[in-house]
Amino acid sequence: MSVIYKKIQQIIGPLLFLKNEHTAQYGEIVKIKTDDGNIRTGQIVKMSEEVIVVEVFEDTLGLSSENAEIIFTEDIFKINISKDMFGQTFNSLGYSIDIKTKSVLDSDVLTDIRRDINGTPINPFAREYPVDIIHTGISVIDGLFTLIRGQKLPIFSGQGLPHNKLAAQIATQAKVTSEESFAIIFCGIGIIQDEAIYFFNRFQESGTLQNIISFINFADDPIIERLIIPRIALTTAEYYAFEKDMHVLVILTDMTNYAEALRELSSAKEEIPSRKGYPGYIYSDFASIFERTGKIKGKKGSITQIPILTMPNDDISHPIPDTTGYITEGQLVLSRNLHKKGVYPPFEVLASISRLMKDAIGKENTREDHPDVSSQLLSSYSSYLEVRDLISIVGEDGLNDDQKNLLQFGMDFEQRFLNQKLNENREIMHSLDIAWETLSNLDEKQLIRIHSEFINKYYKKKV
Repeated sequence: MSVIYKKIQQIIGPLLFLKNEHTAQYGEIVKIKTDDGNIRTGQIVKMSEEVIVVEVFEDTLGLSSENAEIIFTEDIFKINISKDMFGQTFNSLGYSIDIKTKSVLDSDVLTDIRRDINGTPINPFAREYPVDIIHTGISVIDGLFTLIRGQKLPIFSGQGLPHNKLAAQIATQAKVTSEESFAIIFCGIGIIQDEAIYFFNRFQESGTLQNIISFINFADDPIIERLIIPRIALTTAEYYAFEKDMHVLVILTDMTNYAEALRELSSAKEEIPSRKGYPGYIYSDFASIFERTGKIKGKKGSITQIPILTMPNDDISHPIPDTTGYITEGQLVLSRNLHKKGVYPPFEVLASISRLMKDAIGKENTREDHPDVSSQLLSSYSSYLEVRDLISIVGEDGLNDDQKNLLQFGMDFEQRFLNQKLNENREIMHSLDIAWETLSNLDEKQLIRIHSEFINKYYKKKV
């Protein structure tokens, strides 16, 4: 039976403070009904013996301590899920919307399937080790930091870097190499309307819109909705992956906006802050999102995550990227220097890693030379950066032949292997062929990380 409160003690921003006079539950959904008949939704975000704190999803404009009824529903937040969601865009509450007007098209998804957005933790023993790849069509990812089904591989970006373009390209090009069902769930967190329209147009132009389910939280939406929307997206992903046997790739952008909302709400609740004002539970909160990824024994489907975050002041040691790096299985870092040189996507390859890649590439999965080639590219590019620094001391004329080869390799690597067009979808074999063309700038004796059998088969010295 629902419990109704007639009086609000205090209103601070989006928070309502009520005297605790019954047994409520954390995360419980409440309805706020005003005298004019309007109904708003809220959620319990803090409780003590004396006070219940409710975060209102919509704004609190017009609410007062006298004109509202607070109805406790004795239920938690759940989302309706349907097989007909593909090609549609939903808001933070799971309602279908028009992306260009932000207006709600349908306030409910017609289905009998309702799921708790917090999901169920996956038993670590029930997890299956990921060994199958996801093709992105981007050479630097497929060739050097291969994305694996069931992996969580974040992208660390910075303000002004092309992470939105990259997210759209991955969403429109990603596929599994088998004939199994594959889907994309795109989740925009705290993005502006122009960005949302850009994503929608890219999906539409690519012809892949019908394979994508989009969840969009706009920058002017209430902060509580920023904390809810990734969980809604992942709950939908879990349904399609573990009940419909699909391989689902979830793209979350921008997790920095999520973390800022977490900090703002924590401050409003007067919690003790930790590093840079973020709450001490930011690690466990991030983990509750990122760990909803993987493969389960006995299930055919999988969930793969690419969370994208912008590092404040390009600081990779900031609590947001730092915390993310501890939870996830690798990281892809974007470089401002390469972006200034016109390279897209501007990956800082020596700061990037995919920890699950080693067990998923090679003869049975991609090509037999793939592990050796990726190792050699990273080693040679590191040597190229050292040579480039040396030029400022001795000049280019002071370099020996091997160093000149490395210089040519590095420039070729950046302009031909890393650099590609926004709509260029490269097959993995093509990416590996380009890699060999850049390595052919080097002498055969400089290819110390590649087995001789692969050198004999693929290496062609440039004249």
